[in-house]
Amino acid sequence: MMVKLSFTTLGCPEWDLDRICSRGREYGFDGVDFRGYLDTIDITTLPLFTREGEQTRRRLNDAGLEVSGISSSITVCVSERRSQNLEEARRTIAVAKLLGAKYIRVFGGGDLRHHSREELATIGADMMQSILSLDGASELVWCFETHDLWIQSQDCRLLLDAVPSPAFGVLWDMGHTPRVGMEMPAETLKALGKRIAYTHIKDAEYNPRHPLAMNDGWRYCLPGEGMLPIREAVLLLVESGYNGWMVFEHEKRWHPELPGPEEAFPAFVRWAQKTLNREE
Repeated sequence: MMVKLSFTTLGCPEWDLDRICSRGREYGFDGVDFRGYLDTIDITTLPLFTREGEQTRRRLNDAGLEVSGISSSITVCVSERRSQNLEEARRTIAVAKLLGAKYIRVFGGGDLRHHSREELATIGADMMQSILSLDGASELVWCFETHDLWIQSQDCRLLLDAVPSPAFGVLWDMGHTPRVGMEMPAETLKALGKRIAYTHIKDAEYNPRHPLAMNDGWRYCLPGEGMLPIREAVLLLVESGYNGWMVFEHEKRWHPELPGPEEAFPAFVRWAQKTLNREE
């Protein structure tokens, strides 16, 4: 499989399925990652993805789109969420099968006030082993995102090493690791290596005086317009042999002030194509 481009529905929270189908392919994407649909964040509770899941898959496929993944809310390093995690995992497995999705995003999370990071990794590993024992789970790839407490790659290795299954990998958020984890792409890639199964891409600039700056002084911007080394990250990853999905995570749902998908999505495709073609 060659590298393919996808977008998450975080970037188009007001789009219905018809618009996802028509605009997604028009803008040059190969797939869509579902993180919410209209007013509902958990698509596994919606008939469009359960009872009507096969029909939804056909509509997407007919439009030239695959479901690249499902971004769940499963948070594996929180023991109190065990039952909730397993229930969501069961629903997600069923929906992934209907939609033809292979990759499932999970979070790490946890509380460092009451547990060491090693203890949290043990909790997460036990949770993932329980998920992987569910019917159909091992046919998917569960991707642990570089997010929240688990951004620096050496921390992520604690959980990855504890779950060596090929059905468990890492989702490299190329915006988080340099902006929050203070890692350059080569460092992240060296530590995570072949365990990288999926990606999220977004750009940002540090400008505390900007009216749209977040609390940490950063603001999200269109790919290539920020300060993050996402071009370097993409090229290094491809050179390492990665041939999976490049997913644009435009967080319009959480940040309504960001440009709409009509502007941001084509901008990402142009940037990605130039980057992959090594154009300046």
